[in-house]
Amino acid sequence: MNPPSPQPRRFPAVLRQRAASFGYAFRGVAAALRSEIHLQFHAVATVLVVGLGFYFHLSPTEWALVALAVGLVWGLELANTAVEAVVNLVSPEYHPLAGRAKDVAAGAVLIGAVAALIVGLLIFGPRVWALIY
Repeated sequence: MNPPSPQPRRFPAVLRQRAASFGYAFRGVAAALRSEIHLQFHAVATVLVVGLGFYFHLSPTEWALVALAVGLVWGLELANTAVEAVVNLVSPEYHPLAGRAKDVAAGAVLIGAVAALIVGLLIFGPRVWALIY
């Protein structure tokens, strides 16, 4: 008589599913980077900010604030891109509510970008000012 076969483990399948979901997320970021000029601008700004952070030897707290600000802007920009895509799909012709949804999503990006700019000015402003004067 054969011993009962062990219960199949679901753990590897769960890991594969999680890995696949990360892959989809990275694919979404890459697609947005290829198609959205504003996200390309944020990518350049991110590289500059990280470079300045290394140059000015930011403290861990300053790095955390910069990372939160950058993450906020990227997250809002990606959400805005998703909103625009869905609105375009469900309302190809102009509709006032579709326009409002797009405007509000863009406004969220603007608010996040202004907040990130304020963080950047507070952290980098004095250092840049000291270099100039």
